[in-house]
Amino acid sequence: MPRNEDERLDETTALLPAKEPKPVTPLPRLQIGILLLLQLAEPITSQCIYPFINQLVSELDITGGDEKKVGYYAGMIESVFFLTEAMFVLQWSRISDYIGRKPVLLTGMAGLCMSMICFGISKTFLHLVLSRCLVGALNGNIGVIKSMMGELTDSTNMAQGFALMPVVWSAGATLGPMIGGQLAKPHDRWPNLFTAPIWTQYPYLLPCAVSASFSAFTFVIASIFLKETVQRRHSKQKSVRILVQAEEDPLLREESLEDPATLRSLMVRPVLLSVLSYGTLCLLDIAYRAIQPLFFSTPIALGGLGFTPATIGLVLGIFGLLNGSLQALFFARVIRRWGPKRVFMAGMACFVPLFGMFPVINALARPDGLTYIVWAAIVLQLTISVVMDMSFAASFMFVTTSAPNKRSLGATNGVAQVIAALLRSVGPASATSLFALSLEHNWLGGKAVYVILMLTSCVLWFVAIPLPYDGWTRNW
Repeated sequence: MPRNEDERLDETTALLPAKEPKPVTPLPRLQIGILLLLQLAEPITSQCIYPFINQLVSELDITGGDEKKVGYYAGMIESVFFLTEAMFVLQWSRISDYIGRKPVLLTGMAGLCMSMICFGISKTFLHLVLSRCLVGALNGNIGVIKSMMGELTDSTNMAQGFALMPVVWSAGATLGPMIGGQLAKPHDRWPNLFTAPIWTQYPYLLPCAVSASFSAFTFVIASIFLKETVQRRHSKQKSVRILVQAEEDPLLREESLEDPATLRSLMVRPVLLSVLSYGTLCLLDIAYRAIQPLFFSTPIALGGLGFTPATIGLVLGIFGLLNGSLQALFFARVIRRWGPKRVFMAGMACFVPLFGMFPVINALARPDGLTYIVWAAIVLQLTISVVMDMSFAASFMFVTTSAPNKRSLGATNGVAQVIAALLRSVGPASATSLFALSLEHNWLGGKAVYVILMLTSCVLWFVAIPLPYDGWTRNW
C-alpha cells in the first residue's frame, strides 16, 4: 500500500539528527560585577529613608501634630523622585545610545551622592522635595543598566544575567533600611560617640552620608574599570575603515548601519505590551512598598503595628536578605522550568494576598500586641513578596528582548522607565493618601485602602495575558 506524503515527511524528520541546545555562554564576570555594583547604589540610597521618613515628617511639624496626615506628606516626598525621573529618564537613555552608557551611569552616581547629602541636611518640607527632585533629574541609571545587561548577555545566558539584578536589588533593600533604621539619630543612640552639635542639628544626616559615600565609591570603581558597550560616532576617516572591515564581517556591517531608534519606531506590539506589563507591575509594587513602612509605623489602635524606625529597618532588611537568597538560588531554574510569562503572572497574582494581609496582621496584633502569631504572619507576607519580586526579572527580559535592534536598546528601556516612573510617581502618593483617608473618614473601618488595592490588582493581572510564554525572539 503506497504511503501518503505526511508519512514520508515524518519518516524523513525522524532520520534527521536531534537539534542540540546551544552551549551557555559564560558571563563576563568583571563587567557584570561592576554593573551590579552600580545597581546596588540605587536601592541603598532610595530605601535608606524609608525607616525614618514618617518620623522625619512628624518632627518637622509639617502636619501640625496630626499623625493621621503623615501619610500624605511622606507619599509626596517619595513620589516627586519618580515624577522628575519620568521627565528625564528617557532623555538619558537616548543620550546613552549616542555617547555611550558609561558617561550616563557616572552622571547618575554623582547625582545620587549629591542628593543624599542634601536630603540629610534638609530642615524644611521644600528642601526635602527639592533634594528628591535632584536625584530624579540626574539619575537615569536603571534603564541604562538594563540596556547594558542586554548587551553583555545573549540568548543562552540572559536569564542568568537578569536573575542577578533582583538579587542585587534585594541586597540593597537589606542594607538600605538597616542603614536608615540603625544610624538615624546617632546622638540619641550613642551619645558618648556622636557628641558634635551637627548630629543633634541634623539627626538623619548620618544614614544619608553613609549611602552617599557608597555612591561615591561606586563612581570611582566604575570610572576606572567599566568598559563601554556602545560604539560611538566616529570621524569620517575612521568610519571608512569600519565600513571596509564590515564588508568582511556581516555582523559588524549590520551594527554599523543601525541608527539609534526614533520613538515612532518603538511603537510596535512587543515593545508596547512589554512596557505596559512592566508599568503595571511597578505601580502595584510601589503602592505596596509605600504602604508597608506606613503600616509598620502607625499605632496599632489606628490600624498599624507601632514599630520604631530601628524595627522597621530590621524587618525590611530581613526581607531583603531572604529575597536575595531565594532569587539567587531559584530564579534561573524557575524561568527555565515555567517560562517568563508564567513567572510574571504568578508574581502579579501575589499582590492580592499581600494587600489583604495588612488588616489581618493588625487584627492579630490588637488583642495581645506583637505575639508570635503576628510575627509569623509578617514572615508569611514577606515570603509571598519574594515570589512577587521574581516577576521583575521576568519583566526585564520581556522589555530587553522586545527592542527592534541593538541600537534601540537604550531607547526601549528608557520608554519603559518613563512609564514606570510616571506610575511610580502616582503610586506612593495615591496609596498613602488612601491610607490616610481611610483612617480619617473611617471607610470600612479604616481598611478601604486595602480593598481598593486588591481590586486594582485583580484588574491589572489581565494585562499580562497577551505576552508570549517564552518571551520575544531577539533578532539582534
